[in-house]
Amino acid sequence: MNRLYQPLTGTAVQLVPMELAHASALYETARAPGVWTYIPVRMESPEDMQRLVDEAMAEAERGHTLPYTIIDIADSRVLGSTRLFDLSDENRSLELGWTWLTPGVWRTRVNTECKLLLLTHAFETMGANRVQIKTDSRNERSRQAIERIGAVFEGALRCHYILPDGYVRDSVYYSVISAEWPEVKHRIEHLLINPPSSRRQVRLVGD
Repeated sequence: MNRLYQPLTGTAVQLVPMELAHASALYETARAPGVWTYIPVRMESPEDMQRLVDEAMAEAERGHTLPYTIIDIADSRVLGSTRLFDLSDENRSLELGWTWLTPGVWRTRVNTECKLLLLTHAFETMGANRVQIKTDSRNERSRQAIERIGAVFEGALRCHYILPDGYVRDSVYYSVISAEWPEVKHRIEHLLINPPSSRRQVRLVGD
């Protein structure tokens, strides 16, 4: 696959390759209660975020992941982070996830636009056959958001992760494959042009 790692620009947000200098702003973005409820890492201090950024960038240098910082185009604020990871050249597959957003943009177009940018990059630039997304089985809002963009439910891995609070999490898996991408792309574009009347475009956290 083509592992081109470059900024991805939409209407509201730009996804830029993660840098060490982003760690402080990312921590401030991630401090709100509820951001890390379903993600299997502990985030309690700036050092925790620095460690996460260091590890993500090390994985990027090894060619295993493409971590992005999400920037608000209007005012250059850091809004969160997301990434493509578990890249497999042999199978032309990867995963989309590790997404967190500041609560102020949870019910806006930001998350939907991020998914459009990442999926477009995965299928149209990288040449992926398959993109998978997983989430905590308890996270109904995330599951609904994944299903809303047209990803197909594939099943669950039981007792998949032990979370920092000791909870043993089941993970549910979804995917989009290359044959489905044109329809999924059209669907996401339609969501961006005609958002649900309730405007409840909830955050999608795939991890």
